[in-house]
Amino acid sequence: MKTILTFFLFCAMASLGHARKPNVILIMADDLGFTELGSYGQKKISTPHLDKMAAEGMRFTACYAGNAVCAPSRCVLMTGKHPGHAYIRNNGEVKPEGQRPIPLSEVTIADLLKKEGYATGAFGKWGLGPPGSVGGPLQQGFDRFYGFNCQRHAHSYYPNYLWSDDRRVVLENNPPIPGHASLPKGADPADPRSYDIFKGQAYGPDRINEQVLNFIRGNKEKPFFVYYPTIIPHVALHVPDEELEPYLKLKWNDPPFTRKGGYGYTPHFTPRAAYAAMITRMDRYMGNVFNLLKDLGLDKDTIILFTSDNGTTHLKGEVDYDFFESVKPLRGLKGSLYEGGVRVPMIARWPGRVKASSQSARTIGAEDCLPTILELLGLDDRIPAGVDGLSFAPSLLGKKQKERPFLYREFSGYGGQQAVWVGKWKGVRQKMLRKKKDPLEIELYDLDADISESRNLAAKQPKVVAEIRKLMAEQHTPSKHFPMRPID
Repeated sequence: MKTILTFFLFCAMASLGHARKPNVILIMADDLGFTELGSYGQKKISTPHLDKMAAEGMRFTACYAGNAVCAPSRCVLMTGKHPGHAYIRNNGEVKPEGQRPIPLSEVTIADLLKKEGYATGAFGKWGLGPPGSVGGPLQQGFDRFYGFNCQRHAHSYYPNYLWSDDRRVVLENNPPIPGHASLPKGADPADPRSYDIFKGQAYGPDRINEQVLNFIRGNKEKPFFVYYPTIIPHVALHVPDEELEPYLKLKWNDPPFTRKGGYGYTPHFTPRAAYAAMITRMDRYMGNVFNLLKDLGLDKDTIILFTSDNGTTHLKGEVDYDFFESVKPLRGLKGSLYEGGVRVPMIARWPGRVKASSQSARTIGAEDCLPTILELLGLDDRIPAGVDGLSFAPSLLGKKQKERPFLYREFSGYGGQQAVWVGKWKGVRQKMLRKKKDPLEIELYDLDADISESRNLAAKQPKVVAEIRKLMAEQHTPSKHFPMRPID
C-alpha cells in the first residue's frame, strides 16, 4: 500500500511541476498548551500566522507530545521511538552545560534526510547532548545548529551567548539576564521600574529566527530540512516591550509575579500580558518563515509540521493557565500524562497536497513524525528498524487509514507514570515510584465521553484494564538511566 501511495504521490507532484524534492520544516513550540492557539479555541492570545497555517492545512485534535517534559519529548520526536524504547526518558542535566547525550547509535530524522542529500539545520533549543558530545546536533545529522544547547541556559531569553554550530557566539552588549532571580532587596514590587533589571538587549529568539531565515535563503536551490524547536513560551517571562504594549492596552486584571519565597523564574510586573505577548512573538516568527517561503517561490515545495513538546507549565503564579484556558477542558499540565500534559496542537501544511481547512481526529504521536516525513518524501523504505511511529501520511493526503492500535507513554519523573490509549479508552498510572499500598493501580477513562478524565471506569471495565496492563508491560523496556523500579 505504501509503495502504491508513494507512486501516485510522485506522479501528482510531477504533474504539478514539482521537479525538486520537497523541503521539510518541523517546528516545535516549548510548553505550548493544547488550546493556546486561535485555531484551537484560544480567545485572548493573538496567533494570526499559525491560525492561517491551520486554515491552509490540516489540524489534528488528538496529537500527543513525545513525553510530559522537554528532553524525552525531543528524543521521541527525533528518533521515532516511543518512551518505552527511547534512550532519553526524563530530563537529566550534565555539567557544565547540557543534558544526557543520545548515543551515535540512535538514528534521527536529520541523519536520514542528510543521507538523501538534504541540507539539515536545527535552530532553537537542542537538549539532547552537551556541546561536542556524541549527542550534539552536529553529531546527530545536522549540518548547522544555532541556539541554546542546554535547557537551563534557555531559561533566559537574554543570554550573553548562543551556540553557532560548535562555537559559543557572544551577544555583544547583552549582560545575561538570569532565568531564575528575585527582586532586589528593598525593591518596590508595585513599581514597574523595579522589573527593568530583567530586560535585556539582544533577544535570543530574534537571533534564532534570523538564522532560520538565513539557512532557508542559503539553501533555496536544494532540498532542506529545518528543525525549529523554539524556546517560546517556556518561562521565564521575557519579552520585548514592543510586543507587550498591545496586551497592556487590554487592561487585564494582571497582578505582578514577584517570585515570593524564591520559587520560580524571574519576576514580571504584568505576567498575563507577558505570556500572551511571548506566544504572539513566536507566531510572528512563524509568519516570517511562511512569508519567506512564498517570496522564494518555495511555498508549494515545502511540508510544514507544527506542534509542541508538552502541555502548559504548572507554575500558576507565572502562567495563569486558568485565565487563558490553556488546556481546557483537559486535566493535567506539564509533567503529567493526563491529557493536559501531553495532548498538544499539530498543524500540517503542504499546499496542493494537504487539503485546506481540514481536520483529523486520528490519534497520533510525536514518534509518528519520522515515518510520516519519510513516506511523504517517497522514502518509506528508509524507515529504520525499531521505530515505533506510524505514518499518518495517508490521513494528510486524504486517504482512509486504519485506527491506530494503541499509543504508549511512560515518564519516570513526577512520581513515575504510564499511559496507554486504545481507541476511546485511556489507561493511566500515577505515583508509581512512591510507597503506596497498590502503586500499580490503573485508572481508566472513556475519552469520547469524558475528555476531562473525571470518571474512573476501571472497576466497570476489567477486560479493558487487563488489555492495557498487558500493553504497559509489553511496551516498557528497562533503562539503567531512567528506572521504573516497580515494573523493572
